[in-house]
Amino acid sequence: MAVQSAIMVPHPPLIIPEVGKGQERAIQDTINSCGRAASMLVELGPETIIVISPHSLMYSDYFHISPGISARGSFDSFGAGSVRFEVDYDAKFAAELSRQAELSGLSAGTLGERDKKLDHGTMVPLYFIQQAYGGSIKCRILRIGLSGQPLSEHYRLGMLIQKTAELLDRKVGIVASGDLSHVLKEDGPYGYREEGPVYDRRIMDVMSRAAFGELFDFSESFCKKAGECGHRSFMIMAGCFDGVSVRAEKLSYEGPFGVGYGVCVFLPEKPDANRKFLDLYLKKQKQDIKAGKGSEDPYVHLARKAVESYILHGKIIDVPDDLPDELLAKRAGTFVSLKKNGQLRGCIGTIAPTTNCIAEEIIRNAISASTQDPRFDPVSPAELDELVYSVDVLGQPEDIDSPKQLDVKRYGVIVSSGHKRGLLLPDLDGVDTVEEQISIAKQKAGIRDGEDVRLQRFEVVRHY
Repeated sequence: MAVQSAIMVPHPPLIIPEVGKGQERAIQDTINSCGRAASMLVELGPETIIVISPHSLMYSDYFHISPGISARGSFDSFGAGSVRFEVDYDAKFAAELSRQAELSGLSAGTLGERDKKLDHGTMVPLYFIQQAYGGSIKCRILRIGLSGQPLSEHYRLGMLIQKTAELLDRKVGIVASGDLSHVLKEDGPYGYREEGPVYDRRIMDVMSRAAFGELFDFSESFCKKAGECGHRSFMIMAGCFDGVSVRAEKLSYEGPFGVGYGVCVFLPEKPDANRKFLDLYLKKQKQDIKAGKGSEDPYVHLARKAVESYILHGKIIDVPDDLPDELLAKRAGTFVSLKKNGQLRGCIGTIAPTTNCIAEEIIRNAISASTQDPRFDPVSPAELDELVYSVDVLGQPEDIDSPKQLDVKRYGVIVSSGHKRGLLLPDLDGVDTVEEQISIAKQKAGIRDGEDVRLQRFEVVRHY
């Protein structure tokens, strides 16, 4: 057996009549569609239903698979304590999935459980599943959380779910729980951003066609600006159907409260080698990086050579003789940033020059970015071909009197308080306002709100 069906459903608590108290009627199409989707899932007789929830335990570098043999939950915190759930977990599936993750090098497992209560991202879909069963859930459940890891790792987790279902000969149904954009209307809970409606149109188009390869095309910064919460759930679900053709049906889409609610159902059909989307994505990534290497300017090429020499051979390269004069004759602070699969993999730099020339500064900071950034493990040799580099050469910092003299696209900021000092580069993905820029710089320095601070700004020349 294997994964036999999947549904994409939202999880607003107000969809439950005991919570909504009449408000739920404004999204009646969504309620009806959730019921239809749950019925489709149940009618196929799954032995295990896996709920992928954005509101389960989430770590930046680890997928949490809920352990144990059972779990409980209620909508008590939403004023509806009478709506309760008690489910049996599929402990054997959790153990085998954890084992497969360890064998494949994916960071996932049952460690780190803090709260065994079911979250609302799980309970809302279970409400409709319970109704479809006629009052009590007649199969085992497995709850899986999301991670801060790249989208490719979420897809890979889905592939391991598919493999585990086959190994255990389980009939499995998948619930990808997730709301869409939360920034659809000015009077919504999080206001309006133009990315919100764009995200919802794109994701509903992609999911209604089961065009799962296009899920990789949603950048992290775009998803953040769109205020979505379900994209990673959808990505894991997509991985469950890797290499298989899928029949998809869009049941509904609504967003009257400023949050998008989309419902789709998916049924696998037959093997299709053209739908191995992770392989296709990684192949394209390698091609793009290979093409980029040929067009790297001397700054970026020097950073790459420094990292590769140090990671592969433990050697710090000498400054090459054939570099442009400005790299050899000028001194400046530099930052070297590494990205992998569109996510930061390391960034270290110097505000002011600490070496004899820019070239030496780049070599030193490139090695530090790949080995000493405390947020990440050191870069491994296997990752070198997947890295994309950028180098920022900093201009001289200048004191400013007010945040009004900052511009997040043009200027970086240095925030100081006593011996504490934090820096943030300009024009970063996801940093859209001066307030955000200053706040992040203060956090990096350990400066609390209310402390007197000195502000400086600087410009950079960014090399890709």
